[in-house]
Amino acid sequence: MTRPDQLSRRERQIMDILYRLGNASAKDVMDNMEDAPSYSSVRTLLGKLVEKGHADHRESGLKYVYFPLVARAKASRSALGNVVKTFFEDSPYLAVNSLLDMSIDDLTDTELDQLKTMIQTRKNQKKQNQ
Repeated sequence: MTRPDQLSRRERQIMDILYRLGNASAKDVMDNMEDAPSYSSVRTLLGKLVEKGHADHRESGLKYVYFPLVARAKASRSALGNVVKTFFEDSPYLAVNSLLDMSIDDLTDTELDQLKTMIQTRKNQKKQNQ
């Protein structure tokens, strides 16, 4: 299976639709795609996702219904790891700092407190594992 960060833009769009809908026919994918390519192109892209091991399909009447094989959390973790490696010198610290700079005004006090709790929990887990 290819890594999620090695998918084309259109393949990532389709995977996002499959994650959002749970399963979808080629027409469903087309209807949910911004600036969708032709029906045959969508079917070809779905076939490539099946070949790459990211999606599979089952027959439903006269059509195929596609669904994701890779858990969204696993795919997003892999993609995020690639972003951190590519743009932030493989440093989670730099990535988090950049995210906070971008969104500090959008975070509520409750969300900031939750982040603080998450960080403390990870610190405690790290101490226990040492």
